[in-house]
Amino acid sequence: MNTITVVGLGAGDLEQLPLGVYRLIKGSETLFLRTKEHPVVNDLTAEGVEFHSFDEIYEKHDRFEEVYEEITQILVSQAEKGPIVYAVPGHPLVAEKTVQLLLELQQEGKIDVKVGGGQSFIDALFASVGADPIDGFQLLDGTSLRLQDIHMNQQLIIGQVYDGFIASEVKLTLMELYPYDYEVMLVTAAGSKDEQVERIPLVELDRTAGLSNLTSLYVPAVKGMEDSFKQYGTLREIISTLRGPDGCPWDKEQTHQSLKKYLIEETYELLEAIDEDDIDHIVEELGDVLLQVMLHAQIGEDEGMFTMEEVIETIASKMVRRHPHVFGTVEVEDAEQVTANWDKIKQQEKGGVEGQEPMLKNTAKGMPALLKAYEYQKKAAKVGFDWPDAKGAWDKVWEELKEFESEVEKSSETAIKKEFGDILFALVNVARFYKIFPEEALAMTNSKFYRRFSYVEEKVHSSGKTFDDFTLEELDSFWNEAKNKNIG
Repeated sequence: MNTITVVGLGAGDLEQLPLGVYRLIKGSETLFLRTKEHPVVNDLTAEGVEFHSFDEIYEKHDRFEEVYEEITQILVSQAEKGPIVYAVPGHPLVAEKTVQLLLELQQEGKIDVKVGGGQSFIDALFASVGADPIDGFQLLDGTSLRLQDIHMNQQLIIGQVYDGFIASEVKLTLMELYPYDYEVMLVTAAGSKDEQVERIPLVELDRTAGLSNLTSLYVPAVKGMEDSFKQYGTLREIISTLRGPDGCPWDKEQTHQSLKKYLIEETYELLEAIDEDDIDHIVEELGDVLLQVMLHAQIGEDEGMFTMEEVIETIASKMVRRHPHVFGTVEVEDAEQVTANWDKIKQQEKGGVEGQEPMLKNTAKGMPALLKAYEYQKKAAKVGFDWPDAKGAWDKVWEELKEFESEVEKSSETAIKKEFGDILFALVNVARFYKIFPEEALAMTNSKFYRRFSYVEEKVHSSGKTFDDFTLEELDSFWNEAKNKNIG
């Protein structure tokens, strides 16, 4: 099996090239370069070194994955004819996808790969920006930068920021977290005689000239907590501090039980914001709901029972398991099939078979009565216990109304209450046939009543009188004014 020897051209000039690498390159009969766009290459050419480069392959493909795969295929094919040397910028094991692909093939027994030396551009870059890597850093690829991979409390080195398009993509991603005027540094040809270091505000990143395949972006770590409020880790730290020895007395004394009412309150306030279609309010209320989740998770950690990571793992695992049509090979045609699969998988996870326990036993536990009625009916309908159409549901409403009227005439308090509950239950059934979520419908009516009654209240106050000074007919006229003005 012939060998591919991979060496690094370093980050700068020929003088910085390790002697062993220099000798290997000079003595190689077949030398391939991933790219000839490197400061060392001109010096090697001047010394008569002959090579083949893969620059033209970059022009053939739209995706880097395809470029790297073709380069790897060519190298393997050439190695079948005899030993070759493959030289890459920097160090072979730092940000070199083609080398990783070759090493994978070696593990499969298809090729023999030897990794030589080389100076990583990381050393030169840290020297260029005057920073210490011991403070912690991330090395990220500008062509595939993901928001969730970024840790603001660490230094970032983002490679392959070689043109305006990539720079723009990187800028937009970073500005999801960092201020637009956050100072970053563009470093080109680090460690060479052509080195350039430019300090710029983040917003100017894609407006800078001189970007090339030798350009990397350095983003300093944020210093203050207030600069990293957008990161999950910062929120986690804040909650931990509030519950810690020197934290807030109120937060420290909370329990799962004491927080229950706040979770309910914040959830309903979120629903109200959604009904109002108020984006800023939705953002605020989502934060309040998340706060409750974080507090419960922190209590679990403080008590040694569970952590937030376990909460996240549980829901992430559940989402993957219950969406085999997305994360697996199952095929579905519509949302109804998705729901059916979800219920089937849920039943399997609970280790049971349908019919082994009462169907409604674990349905809508802890929900308000209106929501529970809706869930009970929906569950029963799945096994055919349902009216064939909405007419049957409407007939039941009229039947329950008559029974209610009958009990009212008898003045039986308990019976009246039961029959009124039957009316509500029957109306929930009607709502289900028209695909109306009753809780949402009632919430909308509550909001409408609030706004229209506020108008009536405003009219009363502006008159200088009190409610007692108005008849019901007069107050009702104010209500109709609000209605005619489309208030609510």
